[in-house]
Amino acid sequence: MVRARVRAGAADERQLLLELEITPGSANRARLNRSPLRRVREILGLLRTVVFSPEDLAVVKGDPAERRRFLDELATARWPRLAGVRADYDRVLRQRNTLLKSLGGRSSVAFGDAGSTLEVWDSHLAAAGAELLEARLATLAELMPHVAKAYADIAPSNNDARADYRASVVQDAGLSRVELAAALQSAMRERRAEEISRGMSLVGPHRDDIVLSLGTLQTRGYASHGESWSYALALRLGSFHLLRSDGVEPVLVLDDVFAELDDTRRDRLAAGVSAAEQVLVTAAVAADVPDLLRGRRFQVSLGRVVAEDGTDE
Repeated sequence: MVRARVRAGAADERQLLLELEITPGSANRARLNRSPLRRVREILGLLRTVVFSPEDLAVVKGDPAERRRFLDELATARWPRLAGVRADYDRVLRQRNTLLKSLGGRSSVAFGDAGSTLEVWDSHLAAAGAELLEARLATLAELMPHVAKAYADIAPSNNDARADYRASVVQDAGLSRVELAAALQSAMRERRAEEISRGMSLVGPHRDDIVLSLGTLQTRGYASHGESWSYALALRLGSFHLLRSDGVEPVLVLDDVFAELDDTRRDRLAAGVSAAEQVLVTAAVAADVPDLLRGRRFQVSLGRVVAEDGTDE
């Protein structure tokens, strides 16, 4: 059987051993200090990491789902219980969509009982959606000052990095979770006929987007490759600094990031992350990594990991 095992040790006030077993086609398993966890998501938050990789360019240039996932993962890193909220939201959304599809073409008489059931799913979706939306709005508001500074440090320009949350309901960062839930339910009622006709939920956090901009222009469609790359990197560095401001010292992982940067931006980035407690850097070309991040180096070749001093790891 093909499987992967990941093991990491962490220390803050206590020593922790985290283990994750990934098996394709089967349920993943997690252990804490060699004791099995009931749910894999219980391991979230025990070792916090911020990872930048070339795939993060999709957050800036890709579909709204990429930006929603980025923000949800960051919010979950801050408040691990959101993993359960997200799972509940996705479960209710699937069941509500199934019901909406089944209602298509029904007569008003036959709609009766199913309509009452839909009201119940509306309530559940609004409750989970409001909690998720509240976390997104709070996280984005606190994140963007860090992102703007990180972008300015990496790629100085006259264009400030900005982000605007575009919700499927009228929203305000000052609304309470109860008020957000009420707004979601009201919007569902207003669009009920359209939702039944299309057989899908048209209201909720799963339909939202985060519009990223440099100055007055949106990054998607207008930013150059270099600007998009710098913005994607700034989002991760901003995430790192946000978690630090929450009192958490995350592990920072930079996966092949320096290959896309010129010497000036490499040095600026290295200076910006050198204060991190632990930084892991990968590079296809060793010379791409600035001397400021020299640290201990390993060579990976043909499945073998060799330390710079020649010893196997």
